[in-house]
Amino acid sequence: MLQFRIQSTPNPFARKYIVSAELKREGKVSYKDPEDCRHVPLAVALLSIPAVSQVHFFENVVTITQDGTMDWARVDHAVQAILNEKINAHDPDFIESLEISQEEKRAMMTPEMQRIDEILDHTIRPALQADGGDLELIDYDGLVLSVRYMGACGDCPSSMMGTLAAITGVLQDQFRPDIEVVVI
Repeated sequence: MLQFRIQSTPNPFARKYIVSAELKREGKVSYKDPEDCRHVPLAVALLSIPAVSQVHFFENVVTITQDGTMDWARVDHAVQAILNEKINAHDPDFIESLEISQEEKRAMMTPEMQRIDEILDHTIRPALQADGGDLELIDYDGLVLSVRYMGACGDCPSSMMGTLAAITGVLQDQFRPDIEVVVI
């Protein structure tokens, strides 16, 4: 039987569901549109819950973000029911997208972006992941790093201020003093 631990996040519209089964063995991924995850039936089912606007998979955690129109007790019940129903058929080795894998994305990064990614892996990401979120690097032009928040961080008020300042500070200290970080 699947065991659950439900945790609040700093984002009042997101919750983490820690389960006793692997959900994403390697990497992490967020989905907002069922069309983008049609190859992951568990994600499609979770996105079909009324009010759910995003699902984020990382290891044995799924973070659910909702629009606030449904009370958490109903969301919790629906998430647990879907996980119990779909977990046996779920493949934790699913690829992030039908278009490009996580490894292919990393291989396409410039050496500078790979270094930034490595710094964030050791400094910022553990805290974001503990709160049910993560960070994706989008672009780096030599002075400006564009990032996208994932999971609970996506709509969280503190991610746009405190977390962004922390990311910038760490990268200015460990990578380049004049780097600017912007969220897209």
